[in-house]
Amino acid sequence: MPSAVATHSHRPTTKVLPKAFKARKTTKGALRDQAKGKVPNENGKRKTPHQQVMSKFDRRNQAKQRLQAKHKEHQKETSIFNGRDGAPRIVAIVPLCADINVPSAIKSLNGSLDIESEILDTNFRVSIDRFKQKLQYVPLKRDLTACMDAARVADYVIFVLSSDVEVDALGELIIRSIANQGMSTLFTAVQDLEKIQPAKSRPDVVKSLASFMTHFHPGQEKIYSLDSRQECSNLMRSLCTTTPKGIYWRDMRSWMLVDDIRWSSAELESTILTGVVRGKGLKADRLVHVGDWGTFQIEKITAAPLPTKKRKDEVMAVDQEEAEDVLEIPGEDRDDLAELAPEEVMMDDSEMEEGAAGTTSKKGVLLDDHHYFSEDEPEAYTAPKKLPKGTSSYQAAWFLDDVSDSESELDDQDMVDAEDEDFPADPEDSIEDIADAEPTEAAMSEYPQSEMFIEPDEEDDAAELEAYRAKKHDEAEEDKEFPDEIELHPNVLARERLAKYRGLKSLQTSPWNMEADRPYQPEEWARLLQIPDYKSSRIRSINEALVGGVAPGTRVHVHLKGVPKELEKTFTPSQPISLFSLLRHENKKTSLNFVVRHKEDYEKSIKAKEELIVQCGPRRFVINPLFSNGGSNTENDVYKYSRYLHPGQTAIASFVGPVTWGAVPTLFFKRVSSEGEDEETGVSLQLVATGTVRAPSTSRVIAKRVILTGHPYHIHKKVVTIRYMFFNREDVEWFKALPLWTKRNKSGYIKEPLGTHGYFKANFDGRINPQDSVGVSLYKRMWPRNAVPFTGSLLEEGTLQVQTEAMDEDIQ
Repeated sequence: MPSAVATHSHRPTTKVLPKAFKARKTTKGALRDQAKGKVPNENGKRKTPHQQVMSKFDRRNQAKQRLQAKHKEHQKETSIFNGRDGAPRIVAIVPLCADINVPSAIKSLNGSLDIESEILDTNFRVSIDRFKQKLQYVPLKRDLTACMDAARVADYVIFVLSSDVEVDALGELIIRSIANQGMSTLFTAVQDLEKIQPAKSRPDVVKSLASFMTHFHPGQEKIYSLDSRQECSNLMRSLCTTTPKGIYWRDMRSWMLVDDIRWSSAELESTILTGVVRGKGLKADRLVHVGDWGTFQIEKITAAPLPTKKRKDEVMAVDQEEAEDVLEIPGEDRDDLAELAPEEVMMDDSEMEEGAAGTTSKKGVLLDDHHYFSEDEPEAYTAPKKLPKGTSSYQAAWFLDDVSDSESELDDQDMVDAEDEDFPADPEDSIEDIADAEPTEAAMSEYPQSEMFIEPDEEDDAAELEAYRAKKHDEAEEDKEFPDEIELHPNVLARERLAKYRGLKSLQTSPWNMEADRPYQPEEWARLLQIPDYKSSRIRSINEALVGGVAPGTRVHVHLKGVPKELEKTFTPSQPISLFSLLRHENKKTSLNFVVRHKEDYEKSIKAKEELIVQCGPRRFVINPLFSNGGSNTENDVYKYSRYLHPGQTAIASFVGPVTWGAVPTLFFKRVSSEGEDEETGVSLQLVATGTVRAPSTSRVIAKRVILTGHPYHIHKKVVTIRYMFFNREDVEWFKALPLWTKRNKSGYIKEPLGTHGYFKANFDGRINPQDSVGVSLYKRMWPRNAVPFTGSLLEEGTLQVQTEAMDEDIQ
């Protein structure tokens, strides 16, 4: 069909509107009203450089500047290795399998560049003339402690795998530990690959090893074969030309790998450690931490240049000038070895007695910052006086005890008890003994009438309590299902057993009375380091290390004071020794906090106050940490104590130890008993958790919560009779100020005690379910325990100090 032809039609009207005038609102007032207070940019350009559209020339110039800046940064990082007196590149050879031959691996690497040198058991240097570099090998055995110490100071870490033997549990522990403590550039090599027959299966072996390594380190896709000269040469090229990645927390400090040790022959002489300064400048005023030896002061730092070939006339001049080249000596700003502040003046005995008297005179539990019901209740029961009818309280003061008026016309029937209506029942009496006579007519009551309370027999009550508590669980599993719940023995007074506990209306907002904790705080608590502003103190200490000191790359003799002579007997030359300079205040103790994450491969729960070995930076300690909830900061700086760190959970671990500035990775190890030890590998240590440093604080309150639960005995609308929470009347009177709650979000309060077996009547804001449990929460402050420096090997067999504290001891 032919396409439709477009028809033309005129507009329905001949009226034409003129064009609008384009310059509307040209007056200043109209423009000001239109802008509505907005100020236009100058010349209509964008303000920030990122908002501006650059020209092609500017973009090229900016890219060139970035390239130049990156090149300068690279030169600065590698300048320490350049030159005749440059620092060597430290290479740690870590064997992961039992059949690895470390000297043969080093020989293969040197042989690829036709370098012949003696292979030693200790760290030694090799000069690489082709690349004008020097390597310092650190040969290691399958020792966890030595591998971690070497990887901590190495520029390059080489994991050596076997082509025939799989990596066992000890090898995996070494990989995880080194990775979690932080390490620099990593390479992976395989040994004895040529022994695999047939040859066509060798690529599959390399692929399997690469898959294993990428599980721990996703970037390790290249596996170098130590049997191939070409691959060994490529690995050596990478070692000599690649810029090491470095470790952040290590590079903030001055450190060095000790090449030589000169022990002191007398007590007053100093021990000399020789090595090349790395990281920041080494200062004589700061303390240094040496391996597992401890922390020492520097007496002086002298130059230790390597011997070079000189002419005969220069040799004569050098022999005449035997004076030491002192680079730095301590000044007035020198740090001392004191871990605690000077002892403060203790309060007088009179003040102590006043404080003790104040605590013993209270009649109720501490709720927030007040003892409720203490001022309303009388100190002791006094027998009422015989008074005439209508005698006022003022007139009763004039009637003496045990004085009878023989001339009185009043007989005994006219005398009444002055305090009959407000008579407080004795603890051994039940509420029915003083009940008023029943009215003859029904009357309105504020509370609905409930059933008469009949006190059960002691034997029947004990049998019911035993049946109620018959369901038992494993301690860790019970903590998951019923956290913080405890069971009181019927013959134990709760107010004595829980004397250190208090109540809180809200754990996040209620004020915590610090004065009530002073009788229980450790003796050294007041002498710990106080850090009001952690962030500014950390920045100040780190920035202080940026300036001054012996320049990195200088080979020096460090003279240490007070090194015990016993260390010479236990020293092993094959064990690498490192020296780390501590920042200011890093030797002073305070209450440390660490964000701890439970490791996925450790299936058991970690109990609080259990003995663990922690490595934080260059130091190791034996600790008994307290776990508490993390999350955001609370208004009152109070955090709930956790009895266990369950798999997959994150918590805050606290203990008393020396300060560590910055975000330093932390490793938590646990010794396992011989029964739980792996029979094939014999590994007696497990990495159970990892973490990082958080701001330390002595004002952070770790509140341990205990929950006393009771069972609804009688329910009448909102009035409930509770049993099994307390077992005597005095405990109900002591704790009656605490708020009650149920697991189904009902709240209430104790109305009055019933009988002498701990039953009481409570009011709730709603009707509760008979299957519900009624609870009351109590809190006490937990004090972090002191850390002890760890010495020796991590895998060394030792006596486990597992704490098996009874529940009674744990509560008190």
